[in-house]
Amino acid sequence: MPAAPPPPPSSSPAPWPRQRWFYITYHDVDALNHLNHAVYFPHMETLRCDYYLPLLGASDPRDLDIILAEASCRYLAPVAYGQQLLGEVTPAKPLGRTSFSLLYRFTDVATGTVTARGRTVIVCYDYARSSKKEISPSVRAALERDAVDPRPEGWS
Repeated sequence: MPAAPPPPPSSSPAPWPRQRWFYITYHDVDALNHLNHAVYFPHMETLRCDYYLPLLGASDPRDLDIILAEASCRYLAPVAYGQQLLGEVTPAKPLGRTSFSLLYRFTDVATGTVTARGRTVIVCYDYARSSKKEISPSVRAALERDAVDPRPEGWS
């Protein structure tokens, strides 16, 4: 994998709290050399862990106290083999009592073009009791600190 590329052009939207570079490999593309649409979902999963685990003070995904309720992705521009994407994640306003949404943005590093936007609905979950639970006060404070209005990102 090549070294991390320089930041996107200055015309790119402001960065969100967690970012990660994704290099598009041959495995990620279809017969027409387009990034397979399903590849964005594992990237969103990785970004979700990158963002949420530090809020818990954990590094092991087995410590997660969340469950995915919904996931969607809007594909905005084609991506080909060898391109590099900057993936970003942030919570969306408003937060619920037991759930919250995370927004994802993928930008072509070379051009600054947003290639996809994603959204997931996350439910805080008590796995021992097999039931949802309230967002803890410390996690809520961090989510509220980072939360953005989803409308400019195309979500209502």
